[in-house]
Amino acid sequence: MTIGVPKEVKAGERRVAIVPETVKRLAGKGLPVAVEAGAGAGAWLSDDDYRNAGAAVEPAAHAVLAGADLVVKIHPPTPREVDLLRPGAALISLLYPSTNLELVRALAARGVTAIALDQIPRTTLAQTMDVLSSQGTAAGYRAVILGAEALPKFFPMLMTAAGTVAPARVLVLGAGVAGLQAVSVARRLGAIVEAFDVRRAVKEQVESLGAKFVETGIAEDAATAGGYARELAEETQRRNREVIGERLARTDVCITTALIPGRRAPILITEDMVRRMRPGSVIVDLAAEQGGNCELTEPGKTISRDGVTILGSVDLASDLPVHASQMFSRNMEKLVFHLVRDGAFTPDFEDEITRGSVVTHGGRIVHPQLMGA
Repeated sequence: MTIGVPKEVKAGERRVAIVPETVKRLAGKGLPVAVEAGAGAGAWLSDDDYRNAGAAVEPAAHAVLAGADLVVKIHPPTPREVDLLRPGAALISLLYPSTNLELVRALAARGVTAIALDQIPRTTLAQTMDVLSSQGTAAGYRAVILGAEALPKFFPMLMTAAGTVAPARVLVLGAGVAGLQAVSVARRLGAIVEAFDVRRAVKEQVESLGAKFVETGIAEDAATAGGYARELAEETQRRNREVIGERLARTDVCITTALIPGRRAPILITEDMVRRMRPGSVIVDLAAEQGGNCELTEPGKTISRDGVTILGSVDLASDLPVHASQMFSRNMEKLVFHLVRDGAFTPDFEDEITRGSVVTHGGRIVHPQLMGA
């Protein structure tokens, strides 16, 4: 069974799905790997690095996609990439199937077994395969660096001959993996940090990092069985916005990370709330690609409104391609070894990870949430 690794075609993407150290381990298990020439260049990995690890380097994407039994990539495939996939092959990538139904239907029609990385269950066994967590770690770190760069102030408190400089105040909205990483990095840079989340279970994690958890006085808990957040009642959302607005008025940098799987990102910061922020303040919106947590966010753009800089950052993990690729690749290694038995991939739907992540198989859409789509 050959594993194919094409070069990512999304504009600005510098990561690669599998790095040479993983190629070596896959080859050691009898799983040959074919890599498109230049696939790792954005992460400072040369074609010779892949050859030395045991991979075959193909000159173009069509040779990799058409010849592979299992294709591993980061972003959802383009229509051209779907057409190049061999019928009966398997694909592992991010898919976001509930919002990409046409793509899902195209993969089913092509006879491809599609495994959605964004549907990997949040279980103890699957932790080592969870790319949303590993890439969220990179994004949370990068968000703080961007916020510090855009802020016209120091982050830490400084005692100088010119007097004491007060530390910056940072508010993190959403305390998932990206949010907790942002809290940790902002604390290390010396800021005073607060964090808000609709899931009460994360309070202890926030406080363990030395930040203050923002309480709203609302009893409703939005945590789902899978550890994600669900949409809240309108009254709860209104109260949350009131509390966030009060905190924003004295915040220097706000980093937003709140997402609801399969839905538009919730609006946590309104235009009026931005207007009441201090001039020079910064918002880094990690939910920009899903519509943004700030009402004014423009995905992929940095704008200024009422003296507030709003970064509609997308795909921040790609800004750290070396380590982000390394972590993604290690996730893929664990997933491939879990799914492949005796050199072949035949879905075992009794397995929780397979059942939760396989979206199409045998020419049909098989994911429980999309049946009949």
